[in-house]
Amino acid sequence: MELFTVTLPASLQKSVSKLKDLLTEQALVDLHIDSNLEQPAFIAYEQTSELTISCEALLPHFQLKAHGQAVYHAAAAAIAEFVVSEMEPSMLAAIIRKKYRNNSAADTAAIEKYCHDLLHGKEWDGLGTKFLDADRLRRKNKVAVEAELFLQEHTLLNVNGFTTFRLIPYRKELAEVVEYALDEYVLDKQYQEFISLLKYFVFLQDTKLPMVHLLHKGGHDFMLYDDAFQPLDPNPPSDRIVAEMLETEMNIEDMVISSLIAVSPKHITIHTRQPDMQVIRTIETIFDQRVTVCVQCVSCSSSLDELVQP
Repeated sequence: MELFTVTLPASLQKSVSKLKDLLTEQALVDLHIDSNLEQPAFIAYEQTSELTISCEALLPHFQLKAHGQAVYHAAAAAIAEFVVSEMEPSMLAAIIRKKYRNNSAADTAAIEKYCHDLLHGKEWDGLGTKFLDADRLRRKNKVAVEAELFLQEHTLLNVNGFTTFRLIPYRKELAEVVEYALDEYVLDKQYQEFISLLKYFVFLQDTKLPMVHLLHKGGHDFMLYDDAFQPLDPNPPSDRIVAEMLETEMNIEDMVISSLIAVSPKHITIHTRQPDMQVIRTIETIFDQRVTVCVQCVSCSSSLDELVQP
């Protein structure tokens, strides 16, 4: 007896076997069925065409009252996993294309990458993957609830129609992710343009000192020294335009760049134990070939070890 059929769009033909495997595996787990059996004791999933998978109730073992709810719950969980893992990226891409189809300035591929990083690639506030995993589970559960309700009422689940008409809150959430990703994209683009402009000003600027040493104490805490390792107390940049740019655009934690522009050295040696920090990479970008990064040298080995913050 056929309980229900799941149909995929033609664009996902290559993923039919994956959905079948997810449905079967979830049934084994949720129905507590011995995986050594050739097929579940109550149901079996069969691929009935290139795009459809049928759930067959195995009579007389299957009883709707006893087993129906567990079967629908397991199938909904598998369908939700399929939607999040296989369909979510294309759904995001479709939202981006529709939203920015008349905006030639929008880099849709870059916005897609920002969406991916927001949902899968960033470690939030030092939580590692905990936040990402919890957020993915929340989205998956949102899909699973709707899928279970649908299967209780219908025998044919067209995945394309289901995601379009039954997952409106989920799609709205993806649209909000796209909006946030665009904001991040615009801010980063503006910042990169700002950094490029600073680099241009540095290129035009006359050098004032032959050499400076920048000791990185940790985090965004730096100390500036001249070539004789005497402390420097730089004045604000003399160029009014650069000074105004720095005041309005730079984060307070990056004001070390303002100090470097003020003293305008011919060469900068950065002494640090954290050479991959973003602020150090930014200094390298702005001052280009003037920068040397030192992680251990005679000049800094003792003083930096004493100053560096744990």
